[in-house]
Amino acid sequence: MSLATLTRLALAGNRTDAARVALTALSAMLASLAGFAALTMLAIPRPPGDPWQQSEQYVSALLREPGLRGGTAFALVLLTIPVLALAGQSARLGAPARDRRLAALRLAGATPGQVTRVAMLETGLAGLVGTFVGLAGYLVGRSVLHRPDANGQLALPTDVLPPVPAMAIVVLGLPLLAAAATVVLLGRVATTPLGVVRRAGRTGSPRPWPALLIGLGVLAAAMVEPIQWALRGAAVEWLALVVLLGIFGAVMGVIFGTAWISHLAGRTLHRHARRPAALLAARRLTDDPWASSRTFAALLAALIIAGGAAAFRASFQLRAELEQEQNRLAGFGGDGSYDSFYLNTMDLVDLAVAVAVAIAATGLLVTLVEGIVSRRRTYAALVATGVPRATIGTSIAWQILAPVVPAVLIALGAGYAIGRLLTGDLSQDGRTPDVPLEQLAVQGAGAIVAVLVVIGLGLLFLRSATEVTELRAG
Repeated sequence: MSLATLTRLALAGNRTDAARVALTALSAMLASLAGFAALTMLAIPRPPGDPWQQSEQYVSALLREPGLRGGTAFALVLLTIPVLALAGQSARLGAPARDRRLAALRLAGATPGQVTRVAMLETGLAGLVGTFVGLAGYLVGRSVLHRPDANGQLALPTDVLPPVPAMAIVVLGLPLLAAAATVVLLGRVATTPLGVVRRAGRTGSPRPWPALLIGLGVLAAAMVEPIQWALRGAAVEWLALVVLLGIFGAVMGVIFGTAWISHLAGRTLHRHARRPAALLAARRLTDDPWASSRTFAALLAALIIAGGAAAFRASFQLRAELEQEQNRLAGFGGDGSYDSFYLNTMDLVDLAVAVAVAIAATGLLVTLVEGIVSRRRTYAALVATGVPRATIGTSIAWQILAPVVPAVLIALGAGYAIGRLLTGDLSQDGRTPDVPLEQLAVQGAGAIVAVLVVIGLGLLFLRSATEVTELRAG
């Protein structure tokens, strides 16, 4: 099969396929923009002379101070986690119809390898379009936003350009990563001429072993300060790698652990629930508890970052209070510049977290609507036998809220623990900041409210998906 034929087959499909491709391209574009921004931060050259010399051509201290650029780039890289999770959720949109289309290709004589390459090419091309759009947007924005002020200073690092090989890795690496993920997803599906057969996947109930990943992530954060003290500030890159691996391990632990939470919630509902909606939700949770790990991946990743940001904000607040107290004891007042700088920086981080939660909510909506549409014949059969639509809607809400509430608490707790260990003590007497319960509560409540809004929007599709005519749908 020629490349032109593969491309034509990959681009074929209905409106659902077009929506899946568009969402995949959007996710790739957002991830590439975050990657280009991180590369730009790292490309800012150090000024000659003193190691503490600042780059005075920038307005923001985040850009002027060399020691702050690595952390900012690291935060931008973390922001790509919920975006990539959204890409994974978008790839599942319209999966049953796509599987039937691939089965038709097998019936027409295509080999299993050719069918897999068609699916890979669809995802890869969508990702490539997204990264090219992201690259074009980055270059245009760099030109448009290059506006020095009256003092000749820049608000953004528009005077530097990342190395071309690094940018090429972002442009080409993200589509390749998406295509490889497609191969992994299709590994459990055998596309035959007579239909799609899903191979045996996970059997048995989930185990709580992901808690070990969370513990390893917290342990990695706890070991940073002793390692830094032993190396006396050397090997900063290795310390950053330890922190990154620790956060990644905690994220994976919380995501995989949601399957165990879902299974436990399903068993609890099945044992104690008396109403049909809760019993339906209990059966769904115990039959496929790993669905929750896929559904809430982006949201939980964003909340781990939110918990860590809350720990850093509390640390900066205490640091400012200690500085003001020292200034008062010394007999002169501080101008509050330290306080406003770091707290304003955390405002930007909180804004980035809010954007990540919104992206995660979008992915959750995609997954919810896809689940309703793919099971429309089952839901229509229940309605035809007399089950009220309200009961089905309530069961869907139970199915989402039962695992997500404890998972949100665990994600915030893990993120706060990692952030608290990274900040350390702030005074000679070992004074530590108070736990920001109010901010953590606001973050958790905001996530739950976002989930409730998504449930409300998703259930709008329930009426059309439960019409009696859906019983004759293919």
